[in-house]
Amino acid sequence: MKLSTKGRYGLRAVIDLALTSENEAVSISSIAARQSLSESYLEQLMGKLRKAGIVKSIRGAQGGYRLGRPPEEISVGDILRALEGDLDPVDCMALKHKEGGCVGQDACVTRYVWQKISDSINETVDGILLSTLLEESRQKAGCRQGTCDL
Repeated sequence: MKLSTKGRYGLRAVIDLALTSENEAVSISSIAARQSLSESYLEQLMGKLRKAGIVKSIRGAQGGYRLGRPPEEISVGDILRALEGDLDPVDCMALKHKEGGCVGQDACVTRYVWQKISDSINETVDGILLSTLLEESRQKAGCRQGTCDL
């Protein structure tokens, strides 16, 4: 499974937002500058994240974006699904949720493989919380500043 730029850039943007928005809302332009992303593309990603409740927008002179929930309540899976849709490795897995499902699902031997892969992906991304990524980021920043003991 390959994630598109939506998932990759969106995850970077949410981590950046979480690191910088503890005291005030953060502008799209500041996130875009720090992450070397297009402001217009980031605006689109933030719209999807806002609809999913992961971020919230604040209007006005001091406006921008903040997290919609505490980092302990946001998983990487939440972020990726908001941006990418379902994380199924093959298109036929998405059909299981639709009426009628996949035409050959009852006789499909490979379905077992796709289901196991899908379960592993979802378990992994749902098990990684934004708060964990923030802690990792802070530790790496400390090491870059020469304050970590290795």
